Amino acid sequence: MKLFRTLPTSRLIVLLVSVAALAAAAAGFAVAASGGGGDTPPAKPLPQAIHDSLAAPKPQGISADIVFTNKLFPSGALLGQAGSALMSGATGRFWATNDGRGRLELQSSAGDVQVVWNTEKATVYDASSNTVYRFTLPAKKPDTSSGPPTVAEISDFLSKIAEKATVSGAQPANVAGQPAYTVEVSPKHDGGLLGSVQLAWDAAQGIPLRVAVYAQGNSSPVLELKATNISYGPIADGDVNVAPPAGAKVVDLGDHSGGVAGHDASTVSGLDAVTAATDFPVTAPDTLVGLPRKDVRLVGGKTVLAVYGQGLGAIVLVESKASDTAAHGNTGMLSGLPTVALDGVTAHELATQLGTVVEWRRGGVDFVLAGSLPPAAAEAAARSLG
Repeated sequence: MKLFRTLPTSRLIVLLVSVAALAAAAAGFAVAASGGGGDTPPAKPLPQAIHDSLAAPKPQGISADIVFTNKLFPSGALLGQAGSALMSGATGRFWATNDGRGRLELQSSAGDVQVVWNTEKATVYDASSNTVYRFTLPAKKPDTSSGPPTVAEISDFLSKIAEKATVSGAQPANVAGQPAYTVEVSPKHDGGLLGSVQLAWDAAQGIPLRVAVYAQGNSSPVLELKATNISYGPIADGDVNVAPPAGAKVVDLGDHSGGVAGHDASTVSGLDAVTAATDFPVTAPDTLVGLPRKDVRLVGGKTVLAVYGQGLGAIVLVESKASDTAAHGNTGMLSGLPTVALDGVTAHELATQLGTVVEWRRGGVDFVLAGSLPPAAAEAAARSLG
């Protein structure tokens, strides 16, 4: 937590969006634009369509021309990042091998963003800040399965999902010239500001093709990754083994297989134990704007993390002792963002279509409140803490 709090706001947001893009790419997403003519696959029940996709032969590699759309942040919210490929959207290329290596390249007037990974490590290079973020990926568990899950097992899994989310059927489509299926998932409750997530995948190759995230009430996606061309076949080493510039600033985010580098992975949980283990007053009421406290724990030895409510509608409250370097003003991770008044205290706020983050200081303690809720609700929750 200390590392993330000392990163400049724009760098932190760039990193988070980069990792989101990496997560999609590392899962094998060669995203493609939906719509248009061409052959469509036969209609199938969703469990059968998923099973057939999982059972499809794994391609030797994937390459695609891609388009990344980002409407998450309001215009001007992140000063200095308007030209960043990750902040304003971009076009680019995607490469992935069948042995766990890959590269996602986004291009804009501010310069490229390169996300490069293998089975052990990932590197994100943002040319707009000339910064490299490096981290170790969680260790992949050995595959002990004898094959893809059966249609019955998939049906049972989807039934459990249907208890909390509405899942559409497999809609036959043609995606960038490829016969594909499209499915939409939307939360039934505790979904916060999330409206739905749409996913399309190649019916013959079993490769996901389009990923789009929609906010409540919006007909256009907040985040979308798609491609205009896609091909399958061997990928040259030079397409996935790309090193960042030698003079770039390096931020090492450590080992994500068992915690953040330099931090004790163990935690202290329970309000009494957390309060006894800290050297600052802990504010973690039983309820927060009507939501019950579900968990409170000390992470990294210095930071209190409390969770209120459940699902995507939960609110997360982070507390830590104010640093001496910030004694004359709020210089937290959101200090470059617009300010709001919280009963005599000046807070900084990042409001997006999918959620709000508020940071403030009171009584020698730094607070960060985050949730998938609109700004007025986030500010009300922050004010209720006193």
